[in-house]
Amino acid sequence: MKNLTQRYKKITGVIFIVLGILALITPLTPGSWLIFVGLELIGIRLVFYKNLQKTIMKLVTKLNIQKKTMINIQKNIILAPYTTFRIGGPAKEFVEVTSERELIEAVDYAEKNNLKIFILGGGSNLLISDNGFDGLVIKIKLNNLEIDNEKNTIIAGAGVSIAKLIKYATEHSLTGLEWSAGLPGGLGGAIRGNAGTFGLSMYDVVVSVRIYNLENKKIEEFEKNKCELVYRNSIFKKNENLIILSAILKLEKGEKDAIQQKVLENINWRKNTFPENSSPGSFFRHTEPTEHNLKKLQELPRFYELKMHEKNTIPTGFVIEEAGLKGKKIGGAMVSQKHANFILNTGDATAEDVVMLASFIKQQVRDQFGVELQEEIRYVGF
Repeated sequence: MKNLTQRYKKITGVIFIVLGILALITPLTPGSWLIFVGLELIGIRLVFYKNLQKTIMKLVTKLNIQKKTMINIQKNIILAPYTTFRIGGPAKEFVEVTSERELIEAVDYAEKNNLKIFILGGGSNLLISDNGFDGLVIKIKLNNLEIDNEKNTIIAGAGVSIAKLIKYATEHSLTGLEWSAGLPGGLGGAIRGNAGTFGLSMYDVVVSVRIYNLENKKIEEFEKNKCELVYRNSIFKKNENLIILSAILKLEKGEKDAIQQKVLENINWRKNTFPENSSPGSFFRHTEPTEHNLKKLQELPRFYELKMHEKNTIPTGFVIEEAGLKGKKIGGAMVSQKHANFILNTGDATAEDVVMLASFIKQQVRDQFGVELQEEIRYVGF
């Protein structure tokens, strides 16, 4: 404020110097001279300065208010349409952010109003409570895409969908993301859970991740080794204070036609392998083999036909299927007939239906095979 006051004093000083010069170079009558002198003597300059200062300060205050209310906070927004599961109650407050500045503003708003926050990306891999979320849901719509042709890298916002990212890479003849074709959700969630298939994952393409740290209120760059990208996990999943803003992905030059062909093949494979109904994606993590559960699983006739997944894990869909749970239904939630590690919303499922079905699956698999299933999805608002 002090610096601002000094600045306006200088401005008004310049104005009156100009008036003085005009008075000297302009033919004036004795009466006019008396008016100029009189204005100075009775302090019109001071009055003008004060009025000018008040007017400008009102304008600055108004602009600051407008700046602080750029984000559109909404109340009681149903979250189901924002998820691939199509399940979820209302958010107490909800906002969509399209820039880093808006994200920071939303976080500040939540802090000032003592609201918990939940960062919502593409809406896959999560189950939102029927009661919704008692806080501020921040929907990430950071959809920027840039390319560095010399380095063969793409800078992508956390809100960019995997489908859009692959299309962009293909258009620029960059290979390395074909494995992710058909994955639901956005880049932020894919990095957070280190999404992967065909033996590849986000680990294989991430160079660095740009984040906003809620603890120190700073934007930081995390190099790959700092991201701790391991099987379906990362530092961003372990530490909720780290909000993904964007990432740099390293790809390679390839033949556009060959890339498109591989993308189509992988999309068709997913369509033939996984259900297309409303679901969050794979519900449970793959099973870690132990001496105890392997002994029981090896008794199954189909066990030796089984193809192990990443890090020699056992496909959980196989275990659930062998437990006889394909098609099992509670309320509107059902185990897929096509792939047993998918729980579907048949149209009117509630979060409670899903929780009960998931609990039943875990109990049956544990009792039959000694396998302790762990959810890959995230529970929100429970």
